[in-house]
Amino acid sequence: MRHLLLHLLLLLPCHLSAAPADRPLNILILQADDWRFDTLGCAGNPVVKTPRLDQLAKEGTRFTHACVTTSICGVSRASLMTGQWMSRHGNVAMNPFKTPWAETYPGLLRRHGYYVGHIGKWHNGAFPKENYDFGRAYSGTHWMTGPDGVKIHVTQKNQNDALEFLGSRPTDKPFCLTLAFFATHAEDGNPLQYLPQPQSMELYKDTAIPIPKTATDEAYHKLPPFLISEKNESRHRWHWRFDTPEKYQSMMKNYYRLASEVDATCGRVLDELKKQNMLENTMVIFTGDNGYFHGEHGLADKWYPYEESIRVPLIVRDPRLPKTKAGGTNDDFALNVDIAPTVLAAAGIAAPPRMQGQNLSPLYLALKKPVWRSEFFYEHGTHQSKDFIPASEALVRKDMKYLYWPDFNVEQLFDLVNDPLEENDIIGDPKRARILTEMRARFAELKTAAR
Repeated sequence: MRHLLLHLLLLLPCHLSAAPADRPLNILILQADDWRFDTLGCAGNPVVKTPRLDQLAKEGTRFTHACVTTSICGVSRASLMTGQWMSRHGNVAMNPFKTPWAETYPGLLRRHGYYVGHIGKWHNGAFPKENYDFGRAYSGTHWMTGPDGVKIHVTQKNQNDALEFLGSRPTDKPFCLTLAFFATHAEDGNPLQYLPQPQSMELYKDTAIPIPKTATDEAYHKLPPFLISEKNESRHRWHWRFDTPEKYQSMMKNYYRLASEVDATCGRVLDELKKQNMLENTMVIFTGDNGYFHGEHGLADKWYPYEESIRVPLIVRDPRLPKTKAGGTNDDFALNVDIAPTVLAAAGIAAPPRMQGQNLSPLYLALKKPVWRSEFFYEHGTHQSKDFIPASEALVRKDMKYLYWPDFNVEQLFDLVNDPLEENDIIGDPKRARILTEMRARFAELKTAAR
């Protein structure tokens, strides 16, 4: 009931400025892969160069506490399209989701007259090309062979396809394009993991990449016993990338080179919108599908409810935003399930009743800040086996986090105010008994509501 009342409240006008009725907003969603919240110059990263996304943030709103409700590619992408938690949309890995297509944001936009495209990574079963006006799905490798037999980098192909979409779209319709990058995802079968384009190799060449404070053997051995195992896929991938100082430097430089390439492609697409005089009538959203361990806790990749894994970048450039408010930040919890209702609201389309996310735009457009969530439920299923990637759940707040590992019936509790790096599990602290009891009860409520 609490969630329903909040959802209804956020659908009220809230004194929002609106696009002219005869010019519905276009939608451009830029979704990077395995790109965590601080892989942006404007987020304080001292190394990575992302000038075009930094500029996008200066023209829009950057959400500093954007998170995913499940930290794995396919599930997170399904949540973005459906506005639903994994428990409801039903994709627990990289499978088709069960939500009707007519209740997704691309399905609804197309039904309401939008020209709808998807380019790049899909990861939700077979790509439903028939549901798009312009659909090209591909991912998995950094270098591809084009129809002409010439090798092309996946990010360059992303750019070519996006420019083709913008150049060939019908001009009498609003459009929605989801540009789903494969970068910065590793090429799993390649020992080099991250394979940027040749022109990027001078970037970061003479830079020493800082090593995270918790990228230590001591931090690794503070994890629950079932994660301290060479069978654990996150530790396995740590060996692929980070088990020597030399390897760490090489891998991270190439990871950042891929990020800078994505930044450049985002800039090229935005330049094309500006050239077509469409930028000021287009909502642009940049985000990621999940966070990423850069060796923190002795781990690699994502999956688990720790901060590095669940937090993602989120920038919204909304032409309805007054220029005086451009460049602002917002520290409320913004979730991947919020993207779909935000997009639909910008298009003037009602969100389906079973869509669980909330329209983000009142957080930056409303004259009076709306009531907003102060916590959320995180979930991730067992993948292959409990030894490979165990299931995990959490109640996430800014000050405290409660974790539950259902495969092992293990709990954790972290004081994020005094322990932001999640080094000290305080689940057994008798002084925290009251808050633990309260968080267990709230965790159960939100878990039920996610279904």
